[in-house]
Amino acid sequence: MFFEMTLSETKRVLEELSTAPTKSLGQNFLHDQNLARSIVSLLDIQPGDHVVEVGPGLGALTELLAATATKLTLIEKDSRLVPYLRRVYDAKHITIHHMDALEFDLRELWGHGPVKIVGNLPYYISSPLIAKYASALSPASILVLTLQLELAQRLGATRGSKDYGAMTICVGRRWDIRLERKLPASVFHPRPKVESAVITMRRKTREEIQPLDEGAFESLVRRGFSARRKQLHNLLPELRSVWDSICNDIGIKSTARAEELHSAQWESLTHLAAPSVAQHGTELFDVVDENDCVIRTESRESVHVNNLLHRAVHMLVFNENGDLFLQKRSLWKDRNPGLWDSSAAGHVDTGEDYPTAAPRELAEELGIIPPPLTPIGRLVPCSTTGWEFIEVYRTEHNGPFNPAPMELETGAFFSLPHIRLWASRSPEDFSPVFLKCLQLPSIASLL
Repeated sequence: MFFEMTLSETKRVLEELSTAPTKSLGQNFLHDQNLARSIVSLLDIQPGDHVVEVGPGLGALTELLAATATKLTLIEKDSRLVPYLRRVYDAKHITIHHMDALEFDLRELWGHGPVKIVGNLPYYISSPLIAKYASALSPASILVLTLQLELAQRLGATRGSKDYGAMTICVGRRWDIRLERKLPASVFHPRPKVESAVITMRRKTREEIQPLDEGAFESLVRRGFSARRKQLHNLLPELRSVWDSICNDIGIKSTARAEELHSAQWESLTHLAAPSVAQHGTELFDVVDENDCVIRTESRESVHVNNLLHRAVHMLVFNENGDLFLQKRSLWKDRNPGLWDSSAAGHVDTGEDYPTAAPRELAEELGIIPPPLTPIGRLVPCSTTGWEFIEVYRTEHNGPFNPAPMELETGAFFSLPHIRLWASRSPEDFSPVFLKCLQLPSIASLL
């Protein structure tokens, strides 16, 4: 049985638990039910959605989420509240984790349907929590967060305002951020000494994000805002010799400061300072016949447009525990963008053979000295493989890896049982070729 967390009910439960809100945990319990319904409505929960609530506390939002989400995951740090939550929210579709949300393994969220995240975040760890749950490894499509008003205003700031800074630019590159409403202190128990606000963060589509080197972008932005009153050319000395040309190209004054550039200008600055492209349509591939014999050479674009038979390699990298490293393909790949795929993969360039291409691609995509590779299977050309003959290899490496900019969104090791269950539930998350790799006898036997 779920309870509406009114102020009187909040006080009653705290008294029953012989506890009180803890300042060190940043606990301020929401008790306004109209506001709770308004916050939950921002998630627009649909059948099949997996909702993750960070810091449910006494369940002001949880009661509403439990009634609508297909799967609900609660992450609560306070050991005094966890037994209460487990007693009240004892249902098959609800999972409760007793842990710090900063330590939660985001890999667990993959394979359980579309993910939406909601939380009344403790003010002292709001920034690292946002960085984690809005990262490339997070499957979330939307975050609905209650934050300190000052942080909410920084996230949603406009160019030229005092709140506009590196966080505004870096988070806003991939997320549409909107300050939904300010909250009076009276809706919390105890009343916080700072003002609060509810924000929504909606993940942008591939078409809304310009391709660039993410690491270079964040480095430039953070260095640019490291001393707000200094002119940019003094903070980016490596660009001094070409600064006037860059300013002319992106439409800013040579004396500009960081706060004067809007997001698109920061992206243009990155393109000029650290040019990077994902793929070249002019790359040359060997075209082969039905027996995998080379017959001529064509450009990448011509091969793909005309569905010509060609060659590729896929590498599966296992760690010492037997977990498989998966890469999440860059949003700017021409095929299967943003999908999970083999550890590394690529075309066999003209003049290469499979054993030569495999270690080259491993080195280029993961930035490692290629360990010995063992061939474990072969896929024949069809529409699913993109008309490629594919040689599949396996190897062992524990990382760390240094992924190539523009090639990978992110990557992580996953256990084979997790991958099997995930692929059965959400095959649309994976590249079709990787799903075929899983069917190879040498891999299927492990699953």
